[in-house]
Amino acid sequence: MLKTFLDPSTARHRRGLALALGLLAGIGLAGSAAAEPTRYPLTLENCGASVVIDHAPRRVVSLGQAQTEILYALGLGDRLVGTAVWFSPVAKPYEAVNAKVKRLADNDPSFEAVVAQEPDFVTAMYEWHIGPNGIVGKRDRFEGVKVPVYVSPTDCVGKDNSGAGDGVRTQMYSMELLYRNIRDYGAIFDVSDRAEALVAELTQREEAAIRSVAGLKGKNVSMAVWFSSKDIKGDAFLAGRNGVPAYLMSKLGARNIVTTNEEWPLVGWETVAGADPDVLVIVRMDRRRFPADSVEAKLNFLATDPVASQLSAVRNKRIVVVDVGATRPGMDAIDGIEAIARAVDGFGLVN
Repeated sequence: MLKTFLDPSTARHRRGLALALGLLAGIGLAGSAAAEPTRYPLTLENCGASVVIDHAPRRVVSLGQAQTEILYALGLGDRLVGTAVWFSPVAKPYEAVNAKVKRLADNDPSFEAVVAQEPDFVTAMYEWHIGPNGIVGKRDRFEGVKVPVYVSPTDCVGKDNSGAGDGVRTQMYSMELLYRNIRDYGAIFDVSDRAEALVAELTQREEAAIRSVAGLKGKNVSMAVWFSSKDIKGDAFLAGRNGVPAYLMSKLGARNIVTTNEEWPLVGWETVAGADPDVLVIVRMDRRRFPADSVEAKLNFLATDPVASQLSAVRNKRIVVVDVGATRPGMDAIDGIEAIARAVDGFGLVN
C-alpha cells in the first residue's frame, strides 16, 4: 500500500473549530460597523430567476452538505427542518446542531419529502436538484406551493447544466461565487454581520495558503485530481480545467493536466501517464457508489497497476489525500488549498 503525504481525515474538523472561533471574533469586531438590517420583501436574482423573500426564513430545507454547513457556520442551525445530499460526516463543531435536524435522504430526496417539512425556504447546492431539469423539483413546482427556492451561484454562474452529468463550466470557478452565496444568506436571514465575518475568515486563510507556496509559480508543476472511477481498473473521473479543484491548483500556481471543460471527465490511465503529473491528488469520501470511492482502493490500484504505478507522482510518493469537501464549491475548498500547499512544500517543490 502506498504511503501518502497527508491523511486529512480530521482536517475539516479542525477547520470547523477554527472557523467557528474566527466567526465569533469577527462578529465581535463587527459591532462598531454593523450592517444595515434586511428590509423585506427582499428580491434576489438567483441563477436566472427572481426570488422574493417575504421574511427571514424560519423553516429551511437544505439540499447539499456544503450549503447546510454554511448555514450552521452562520449560526442558523435552529432554522433547519431537513437536510439531504451528504458525502461525508458533518464537521465536529456542527455535530450537536446537525443531530437535531431531520435527514431526509443521504442522496436525493423526493419533492414530497421536502414539502412535507412545511418549509418557508428551500436551498440547494446543485441545479440538478432544483433547476430547469431538477430531479427534486423545478422552480415552478416550488412556486406552486409558495415556497421560495435558492440555488448556490457556485453551480450556475459560468456553468451550463442543460446536459447530462455534472455540467460544463464555461468559466473558471472562483471563491467569489461562494462569498456571494454567503452574503446572499446574510441578506436572506438578516445576519449580514455574520456573513461578512465568515467571508473575512475564509479570505484570510486562502491568502495565507497561497503565500506559503508563492515560490511554486513559474516552476510548471503539474497536477491531477482523481475523484473516483466506475471500475477501479477503468477510466478515472479527473477534475476538469474550470471546476473547484482547478481553481485550487491555479491559485497555488500549479498546472492541471486536464484541459476539457467538463466538470469531471473520464480519462484513461494511459492518457494520465502521457501527461505524467508531478503531483496526484486523490479524494477521500464516505460515499460508496463506485468501487474507487474508497481511498484505500485508489492507493492499492496506484501501487499495483502496471501503468499507474509508473507515474512520477506515484514513484516519488507525491500523493495528496484531500477530503471530498475540498472538491466542492463550499467552505471546505479552503481546506483543500491548505492541504495541497502543505504537501507541495513537504515534497520540496516550492524552493
